[in-house]
Amino acid sequence: MLLSDNRVAEIIQVNNHDRSTKGDLILTYKGTDVSVQVKSLQTASVKRTDAGYIGKFQCDASDRRRVFPPNGREMETTCLVIGGFDLLAVNLFEFGQEWKFAFARNEDLPRSTYKKYTPEQRQYLLATLITVTWPLQPPFEAEPYRLLEEIVKKKKGIKTTVQAVKGKYTVPVPSAVPISIISFLY
Repeated sequence: MLLSDNRVAEIIQVNNHDRSTKGDLILTYKGTDVSVQVKSLQTASVKRTDAGYIGKFQCDASDRRRVFPPNGREMETTCLVIGGFDLLAVNLFEFGQEWKFAFARNEDLPRSTYKKYTPEQRQYLLATLITVTWPLQPPFEAEPYRLLEEIVKKKKGIKTTVQAVKGKYTVPVPSAVPISIISFLY
């Protein structure tokens, strides 16, 4: 999908042990770096409905760590932070056993409702378990390009830089990359 598009100049797989760089991939779209978080449906959550499918995916970090939400107040959590990556790509293979994805901007994703966090903290934390349907419902879209355009426009309006990535892979993607990421790229 993305590797065949000339608007995408480079795709880098982020070392998943490098906490200084957010997301699973950094892609260069129209000259701007965009961080992408890739998730997959929890197989046991997938149900067939009259309209299509419904399922859930886990949208959190693998362990507790210190984060710095936009308000600057440090906290410890497994939640991902609003603005911590740009674009979410959810592998929907379990919806009919064919490769398709749902895409959403980070800022459009649901917030945590966990009562342990204050209302101020919750506004900066993503929900850890998110529902997605097929056919897709907002904030999800079946293709990433309109969302990438919005992300790039916003980034070009605000000067941002992506930190150098240690242990990066550049295209072609190595065979050790999970199949869900490879399917997303092609």
